[in-house]
Amino acid sequence: MLRQTILVAGGGIGGLTAALALARHGFKVHVLEKSAKFGEVGAGIQLGPNAFHVFDQLGVGDAARHMAVFIDRLRLMDAISGEEIARINLGEAFRARFKNPYGVVHRGDLHKVFLEACVAHPQVTLHTNAQVVSYAQDGTGVSAMLADGSTIKGDALVGADGLWSKIRAQMLGDGAPRVTGHSTYRSVIPTEAMPEDLRWNAATLWAGPKCHIVHYPLSGWKVFNLVVTYHNQAPAPVAGQPVSREEVARGFAHVHPTARKIIDIGQDWKLWVLCDRDPTDRWTDGHVALLGDAAHPTLQYLAQGACMAMEDSLCLAEELAGRPHDLAAALDSYRIRRAQRTAHVQLISREIGEHIYHPAGVHAALRNTIMSAKSDEQWFEVMAWLYDGPKPHAKAPA
Repeated sequence: MLRQTILVAGGGIGGLTAALALARHGFKVHVLEKSAKFGEVGAGIQLGPNAFHVFDQLGVGDAARHMAVFIDRLRLMDAISGEEIARINLGEAFRARFKNPYGVVHRGDLHKVFLEACVAHPQVTLHTNAQVVSYAQDGTGVSAMLADGSTIKGDALVGADGLWSKIRAQMLGDGAPRVTGHSTYRSVIPTEAMPEDLRWNAATLWAGPKCHIVHYPLSGWKVFNLVVTYHNQAPAPVAGQPVSREEVARGFAHVHPTARKIIDIGQDWKLWVLCDRDPTDRWTDGHVALLGDAAHPTLQYLAQGACMAMEDSLCLAEELAGRPHDLAAALDSYRIRRAQRTAHVQLISREIGEHIYHPAGVHAALRNTIMSAKSDEQWFEVMAWLYDGPKPHAKAPA
C-alpha cells in the first residue's frame, strides 16, 4: 500500500532519524533543512544503550558502531580535591544487563550515518535552503510555508526544527526558551595534546562548585572532546561563539590543578549558553507534531537530548504506520506515549546539574559519600529506567 507524504522540518539528527524511520514504514518523506547544506554543529555526543537500540531498529547499527568509541567506564572526579568519587564499569556486565554498549561519537559522524541512510532510501527527498516558517492545514493535508515564499504540501508535518522551532512558535506561542545562566565551552584537541595521565578510555566528569569539566576520546582516538561549564549568569542565548582561553579559565580558578590544566590545553573554544523549557504535553495540532528539541529541549546533564529525539522518531513512525487513515489520532497517540518519558529526562537533567555536577561544601561531601558507596550492580539499577528504553506498547489498530 502506498503511504502518505510526510514533511519533516529540520535536517539534524532528529529530523533525519524521523525521515528514515518513516521511509522504512513506506511513507514518502520530504526533509526541509534551512541551511545550504546538511550538517551538525558541535563535537562529541554520548550514546547510552537506548541509542543503540534505535540504531539497530533502523538498520544503521553497524555503521553507528563503526563511528563510536566504546569507553570502559564512566568516571566522576572531585574537581576540588582531584580525587575519584565513583566509577561505573561499562564492560561485559553492563552490556549483558542492557543488551547494548555505551559509546561516544562525534556528532558530525553520527549525523553522517543518518544522512547517508536517507540519501540511499528512495522514499526520502532532501531539500536545502528550505526553512519552514509557518504551516496551514485543511481537510486535505498540511502546507508548509518556506522562508523564500514557496509552499510544499504533505499529509502531515513533523517539526524537528530544534530549540527555536518556528512550528512550535505557531503551535504553542509560548515564547523564548528559558536561559539557565550556565555557559558551556567546547573544544576538540588532538589526542597527543591531551596529557598522558588524563588519556583515559572513559567519559570523565570533574564536578566542582558551580562548574564541571568533561572529556573523552573521539573519532578512533584521534581527538579528545573537551566540554566545560560554569554558572556565570549569562543573560541571553549564544550558540557556537568563538571565545578566548582566558574567558573559559575564568570560571575554573578555584579547581584542582589537574582539572584546570584541561582548560589550558583547549584550543579554539566556542561558547553556548544553555537553554531549555518546562515540560509540556502540547505537541500536536491536527496533522502537525513536534519532535526532539522542538518538543522537549533538555539540558546536557543526562546526555540524552539526541537519544530522546531518536526514540521519538521510532514511536512517531510506528504510530503513523499503525493508523495511516487517521493521522491526527496517530500523532496524538505518539504524543501520549512520549510525553512522560521525555518530561522525566528534562526534569532529571536539571536536578543532576544542580545536585550532582555543581554543589559545594557539605552538599558536595554528601554526594561523594553516597555515590562512592554504590556498586556497579547498584548503578545499573539506577540507570535501568533510562537505558532499557521506553516500555513496549501495543500496536494501534490499522
